[in-house]
Amino acid sequence: MPSPLPLFQITPAQIDHVVRVFYARIRTHAELGPVFAAHVRDWPAHEARIAAFWRNAILKERCYDGNPMRVHVSRPDIRPDHFPLWLALFHEVLTQELAAETAARWGALADRIGHGLKMGLTSMRQKPDEVPLFL
Repeated sequence: MPSPLPLFQITPAQIDHVVRVFYARIRTHAELGPVFAAHVRDWPAHEARIAAFWRNAILKERCYDGNPMRVHVSRPDIRPDHFPLWLALFHEVLTQELAAETAARWGALADRIGHGLKMGLTSMRQKPDEVPLFL
């Protein structure tokens, strides 16, 4: 059975490149850098895993098997207010490293995923008797 069509045209090498550039910037980011450094011990392995996540999401390669929500919720130092910072930096890298249309399409996908993670993190950390927050 043929693979489903990619969401947009991009190569695995381009995905790997964007992920490498992004995490190089994350490591020097004043607020996000320490959060990532507390959890990432092997940067090349982490970057390979995240690149696989994006190849799975964009190219439908079926090369990622993980649960990003569970990973993020299990780390109390990751806060919902980190996601806008993450997305702003990610958009910056996308627009600097890719053609405008590709950057816009990948950015839109990242926004949807980031919004879902932020909402999930907020919801899963609320006390059962609290009124739900809408972000």
